[in-house]
Amino acid sequence: MGTVKLTERELCPPKSFRLVTMKECMPWLGCKEISNEVTVLGKIGEGNLKTVYLATWRDYTVAYSNLTNVRHFISSFQHDVEMLRKLQYSSHVVTLVGSCNTTFLTELHRLGSTNNIETIFKRRDFSKLNNVRTRFNLSLSFVEAIHFLHNSPIGTLVICDSQDLKKTLSQYLVTEDFNLVANDLDSLREVNSKEKLFIRCRQRQLRPGFVSPEELWPFENETFDGSRLPYYDEKTDIWKILNVVNYLLGNVNGSDVVRSHLFKVHQQCQDRDPKQRPNAKVVLDEYKRVRNLLFP
Repeated sequence: MGTVKLTERELCPPKSFRLVTMKECMPWLGCKEISNEVTVLGKIGEGNLKTVYLATWRDYTVAYSNLTNVRHFISSFQHDVEMLRKLQYSSHVVTLVGSCNTTFLTELHRLGSTNNIETIFKRRDFSKLNNVRTRFNLSLSFVEAIHFLHNSPIGTLVICDSQDLKKTLSQYLVTEDFNLVANDLDSLREVNSKEKLFIRCRQRQLRPGFVSPEELWPFENETFDGSRLPYYDEKTDIWKILNVVNYLLGNVNGSDVVRSHLFKVHQQCQDRDPKQRPNAKVVLDEYKRVRNLLFP
């Protein structure tokens, strides 16, 4: 397998990867390399779609994901791998190491998914980082990930697995330098308002509170029928930013000051009319303005 010399911060060429401590890019691992060079250790996570194991490749520790139910989820799993392949070369997406049939390998992020953030901050080695600066940077990183997905090289993408706060947070991993990377990409769907390409993530009744108004059953006095739910676009993600960021900011000293500076843009994000909500770039620009003001 050939290697590619890499300058600092430079992204790897197509179909190759570099883990944090690697000095060079390596081609994605295929079936042969995964079979011969990867050792699977213990299970570290499990969902409907896949089981995730701790594994080693050479001197590196990686996450080894294996399809749980071939019969029911093969298309979702294949979509996950396809999205990982197409969305590499971005700091906002987990690094793909390789794939083979019903298995793929990604960079391991030991802190786990974002819904563990309070537990992470309670750990002795991270308690000093439990401050408003770190929490704001996590929030900014989340908005940056949304902005990337909405402006990705393959179109405007929405993560459909976002029907509640816990599920939304579980789609992202916390890196060791306390940024977020999108990890579960099997539910990504493309939208294009100009081309009238809209989505309907699920055909079941959702409770109000976290999801956007357009995801709810609009006919109050009629029997629910999933086939009559409205279609929508990426502005559904914009609505959810407030609730995610409120959670990430927590209740540390200074978090309410940040909230006050973000109040106006968050109010705009939760306009009941999706067309009146700002796009991800407008939101990101406002977050950067607040960062420069409060954390120069």
